[in-house]
Amino acid sequence: MNIPRNKWPSVLCSLPASEVRHLANVLSGELEVRDVALPHAGLGLLNMREGAFQESYFIGEIPVARAEVVVRDTAGYEARGGALIVDDRAQLARAIAILDAVMAGKLPGWVNAMTLVQQGLEAHQQKQTERKKLLAATRVDFSLLGQEDDEDEE
Repeated sequence: MNIPRNKWPSVLCSLPASEVRHLANVLSGELEVRDVALPHAGLGLLNMREGAFQESYFIGEIPVARAEVVVRDTAGYEARGGALIVDDRAQLARAIAILDAVMAGKLPGWVNAMTLVQQGLEAHQQKQTERKKLLAATRVDFSLLGQEDDEDEE
């Protein structure tokens, strides 16, 4: 299955962070990793646009972590990777950025990273299925409200 690059961070976030960090640490031992900017976490403002007048407003703050790296293999081939995730763990963002660079550049270990992305996609789809089941279980049928017996009016 071919998963678009812009989906890699979100599906990797569906996995336990320890699995993602472990693979990134293994690959960092075999490859040279250089931070373009130090990984950091903070708050971002969530901007929305209302429907009637198309005016934008901020509905609140969300945690955001960002990392950008350059990864080089022993042959000197470089690939750049990055991650911007809705999370407050900067080291998780850095691990995802390393995996992003490895997969994008098809550097050594990219098959293992892509396998992890596949596992993340399966976990993400399973969570979506569970959410749909919960939503269906809480659905209320309001069509019967207007059909009450009019015994009180008689």
